[in-house]
Amino acid sequence: MIPLRDNIPTRRFPILTVAIIAINVAVFLFFQHPTGLDSVDQEKVVKFGVIPYELTHPGKECDLGQQGAVICEGQRGVIGRAPSQPATWLTIFTSMFMHGGVLHIAGNMLFLWIFGNNIEDSMSRWRFALFYLLGGVAAVVAQTAIDPSSTAPSIGASGAIAAVLGGYALLYPRARVLTIVLIVFFFTFIELPALLVLGLWFLLQVYYGSAQLAEPIAASGGVAYFAHIGGFVFGLILIKLFANRVRSGYDSPRRLPVY
Repeated sequence: MIPLRDNIPTRRFPILTVAIIAINVAVFLFFQHPTGLDSVDQEKVVKFGVIPYELTHPGKECDLGQQGAVICEGQRGVIGRAPSQPATWLTIFTSMFMHGGVLHIAGNMLFLWIFGNNIEDSMSRWRFALFYLLGGVAAVVAQTAIDPSSTAPSIGASGAIAAVLGGYALLYPRARVLTIVLIVFFFTFIELPALLVLGLWFLLQVYYGSAQLAEPIAASGGVAYFAHIGGFVFGLILIKLFANRVRSGYDSPRRLPVY
């Protein structure tokens, strides 16, 4: 399923959602791919992506080895010091604005635009900025807890966006989402309840995350599923602490008299 839009109009222009999208696109085009979109700059990914090993081994830094593998100080057989790196805590935030490819950023920004504008509208702007960033932090914590010694850099806004999705599922479960549904070789457009769309998305993250634990090499695919899970759960649990101007009656035109 691919969501296209929801049916809840915003009461004000979602300036922060647009700004976050613009920053992500600018970082992708002009920082990660200044000379074209052929490949991701792996050195920048290692330098500015968040690496669980660095978080769980304070003072130990990682670098890209000659064979393209990430090597870290303190590992067996590793000698010398890594080149100067950004502070490890800072990479938690820089990683939220980097992406691994065109499809990666396109999918993330689509979800952020559809669901982020209403979550921004449900709270003051400073609250939304804090909610978004803390959702990304929760996603990093969840992924790190699953594999604290991993040296694989994580990048992408999907953890923070997952927090937005979790908040949306709780605040606006009966909103309608226009969705492309693929059926074998055919597709159709269907309006579905937001809770169904986001609930299925979350269940898929749990399913693939479980498969990743069972077969970490074959099933991982480079996707940090537990970051998605952690962000989504954060949004579900804490959205009510942030949302101080929720849109009530958003689904009243569709309600039956007894609903």
